[in-house]
Amino acid sequence: MTVAVNTEETGKKIAEAIPGSVVSSDKESLTVDSKALAQVADFLKNTPELEFDYLTVLTAVDYLDYFEVVYRLVSLRNNQSLMLKTRVYGRENLTVPSVTGIWRAAYYQEREIFDLLGIKFEGHPDLRRLLLWEGFKGHPLRRDYL
Repeated sequence: MTVAVNTEETGKKIAEAIPGSVVSSDKESLTVDSKALAQVADFLKNTPELEFDYLTVLTAVDYLDYFEVVYRLVSLRNNQSLMLKTRVYGRENLTVPSVTGIWRAAYYQEREIFDLLGIKFEGHPDLRRLLLWEGFKGHPLRRDYL
């Protein structure tokens, strides 16, 4: 079992390396600006004392006012885990940078989120529906889906 990393300390390291990227941190998670997500992900994976080399879960939540994309990361070398979040506001043209180039495990999970919630992952190599057919109207995991 992994040990949760100190998100406040990790948030400070990220804020020093990528100013303006950290929105908030608490004991459970670290929330970053969606525009800086790819940079933060790269920093978390490639910084020697962090080395979050494994993406276990990628999901999203519809809070009506905003969507939250949640990444559960693990450092196998350091036996640590981290919950990374980002938010995207509005109901139309939702875009978040893809992390498939950083963690290959994001490939199908980003497609699933796109299919069911309508969040586009900019830079994804093959972003198309995964579970539903092309031409399906809407995104069934949205709170406003009828």
